[in-house]
Amino acid sequence: MGGVKSRRMPRAVREQQMLDAAVRTFGQRGYRAASMDEIAELAGVSKPLVYLYLNSKEDLFTACIRREAEALTAAVRAGVRPGLPADRQLWEGLTAFFTHTALHPDGWSVLHLQARTHGEPFAAEVAAVRADLVAFVTEVIVVAAREARRDPSLPGREVAGLAEALVGAAESLAAWANATPGVTAGQAAATLMNFAWAGLGELMDGRPWVPPSEVEAVPAG
Repeated sequence: MGGVKSRRMPRAVREQQMLDAAVRTFGQRGYRAASMDEIAELAGVSKPLVYLYLNSKEDLFTACIRREAEALTAAVRAGVRPGLPADRQLWEGLTAFFTHTALHPDGWSVLHLQARTHGEPFAAEVAAVRADLVAFVTEVIVVAAREARRDPSLPGREVAGLAEALVGAAESLAAWANATPGVTAGQAAATLMNFAWAGLGELMDGRPWVPPSEVEAVPAG
């Protein structure tokens, strides 16, 4: 009797086991190439049980996206200590981001590569987590502007554009770092800080880069 009971697993635990197998399979093989048979075998369960818990391949993939997105967002927010200067907050957030994506390459593949290439509803799920990360970076930039000028005097559209650009750079850099042996999370974060924060610092100090005028661009004579 005791042996039979020990093999029984709570539904929530069994479901996470299936999601672990699905994330690994989707991340490494892609959504279309992955099969429910393969996922069930890797999870150590029957295919009918996977369908019983998660209904369909599409629902299973959506559940993977949601779990990995929530984990990434939670990791970034947990990695930032409130009350620090803006550059330290961004540094800690980026370090947490690159640490998480390095530790969970299959999950990052699901979010960054697979979900975006197969249309709705998958792309909408990823857009939601991306919007949360952009909101976090936006607040960091506003804090930086407040520290530099005592008020968030940057135009809202400019702040939004800067946040979008920084998150996009982080996404691309994470994919590169995961594919490049020897690149640590700290090195990736430092690369992006050197690329982005130096420019942001100039902007906060009232020294934005200004495009040359047409007169300056045309050679004399």
